[in-house]
Amino acid sequence: MRPLTLFLIFLFTLGCSAQTSKAPAKQNENSNADRLEGARIYQHYCADCHGADARGHGRAAASLKRSLPDLTLISQRNGGKFPFQQTRERIEGKKSAHSNLMPAWGPVFHEVEADQDWGEVRLDAITYYIQSIQQK
Repeated sequence: MRPLTLFLIFLFTLGCSAQTSKAPAKQNENSNADRLEGARIYQHYCADCHGADARGHGRAAASLKRSLPDLTLISQRNGGKFPFQQTRERIEGKKSAHSNLMPAWGPVFHEVEADQDWGEVRLDAITYYIQSIQQK
């Protein structure tokens, strides 16, 4: 093969491996870094309404007409099993929340940064974080 062809194959392979390294972890294989990223996303986007402790008493909650759910009890309300996909879809905006007050975060999380759409990674990270704070 020609040197230029080999170089282009190398660059393509390098680019593919860099993209796959950022792929979301499987549901039970999330790392501490994923949990920290989810906690950061939660504090930035969710804590004003749901509270830093996720129990529904954030600064903005008092101004809302309806009380917000305690996010630490999602598993408990679902028979002890965390509904990962349903929770993720609510955050994304695919399933409406109990009230129409919750914004659909999907479009915000899918904003392209550095020529990369990190939306799926962000949605997984915040959902894993909420899963990690469930009361036993």
